[in-house]
Amino acid sequence: MNIKNRLKLAAKQTAENLKSRLQKHPDPRLQIPWNFAQVGMLIFPLIPILGALGLFLGLAGTCQQKFRQISRRPLNRGFAILSGLLVITAVFAHNRIEAFVGLYNFLPFFILFAAFSSLIQTSAQLRQLSWMIVISSIPVIILGLGQQFLGWSGINQLQPVFGWVLEPQGNPPGRMASVFMYANILACYLTIAFILALGLWMEEVSCQLAVVSRHHLPMPNAQCPMPNAQFLFLSCAVIGNAVALIFTNSRNAWGLAVMAVLAFAFYAGYKKLLAAVLSVASTIFLSAFGPEPLRQSLRRIVPAFFWARLTDEMFPNRPTATLRTTQWEFAWSMTQQRPWTGWGLRNFTPLYQAQMQQWLGHPHSLILMLTAETGIPATLLLCSLVGGVLARGVLLLANWPLFPGDIKPEKIATQEVAKNALFIHRKSLVSITSQVAYEDARAADRLIFFSYLLAFAACTLFNTVDVTLFDFRLNTTSWLLLAAIWGVSQRE
Repeated sequence: MNIKNRLKLAAKQTAENLKSRLQKHPDPRLQIPWNFAQVGMLIFPLIPILGALGLFLGLAGTCQQKFRQISRRPLNRGFAILSGLLVITAVFAHNRIEAFVGLYNFLPFFILFAAFSSLIQTSAQLRQLSWMIVISSIPVIILGLGQQFLGWSGINQLQPVFGWVLEPQGNPPGRMASVFMYANILACYLTIAFILALGLWMEEVSCQLAVVSRHHLPMPNAQCPMPNAQFLFLSCAVIGNAVALIFTNSRNAWGLAVMAVLAFAFYAGYKKLLAAVLSVASTIFLSAFGPEPLRQSLRRIVPAFFWARLTDEMFPNRPTATLRTTQWEFAWSMTQQRPWTGWGLRNFTPLYQAQMQQWLGHPHSLILMLTAETGIPATLLLCSLVGGVLARGVLLLANWPLFPGDIKPEKIATQEVAKNALFIHRKSLVSITSQVAYEDARAADRLIFFSYLLAFAACTLFNTVDVTLFDFRLNTTSWLLLAAIWGVSQRE
């Protein structure tokens, strides 16, 4: 067999193996778009061009099949109105060309949200998407560690292919950035991956504990076909993301990761974990801002890497123009001068540079950037639309249905009768086991849905003191999280 035939055979086998691992969609008409979306999300961080192509094909296929349904949804019409407002702000912008270019960071993602909220309908799809994001984060972490400690650098000739290049020692130097253009962008991405990995890990732990507690009962439909392998992989993913988060040196990401662990511990009732995390976090915080002599005592225990970063002593004597407070004051003054239409998207940078003689890509606050560049009405509308999705998600979480939507009430009633008849007929044990299995599955689905709410909330909080939408991969991921929350909320 010649080399050409071997390559064809290898490609065919790879395609067949990949296809066998892709998840089935509940709607057969959306199977092909869902396949493209899964593959696209898996390779998106490392090969953005091909990943974006897969996501685009998933978007296009969904729009083709569900266009009428998508266009009739009131929320999508709200985003259409917001699109019109943003176009109007671009017309009245200080620099119209920059403002119209800035629309690229918003309008396509409104379409992506509308399409993927129809494509993603079930908790099983949330779980699959979590796996795609967590798996793809592993090579990102490996490249980041190599960049930080081994001096790895990217091949400049391949930058047009991959869309990124590794900067030795990170960007800025000393802070891990991996395949992203800046450490803060990587920090936000890792925060999302860390939370989703933690959700999958907790589901795996709960699954194994449930199997142990019901070892005398028939095992339900396996959500854990390889519990040991999955547990080890997810444990490595959680630890790897946590370690990489530390080396991004992002105070925002550190705080959000701690809050995420506390939220999961509170959700699951892990009191010991809750106490341990609170103790460690309090110790580090007091070593940075506690009263004397407690502060100096704790600094003998806590590495300076943490407390010096929290107090900003690690980067002293920074120019006034680079401080967040200075940027926020300037952005708010822009808002006050043009509260209705703003100055136009991407107009903060040239105006700030002209005033402060310092180039900055954004004012390190998404809300203030939007009010300054698009005006207060457009900002309020965007916050209302996104907030409505989150509110609907929180409401669903609080009232999570015990049984999935496709189980008919008659079937549930039959199970209840079987439960009452347990003492009359031993065969009803099968019905009880089936009901317990359903309850466990729904509890696991609720946990995964909670992890999505937590991941998007963390991304939102991160953007209150930074702006990440200028990175195409991270912006896409955040809108996919929101679309997934809305799609499952609609289905449930």
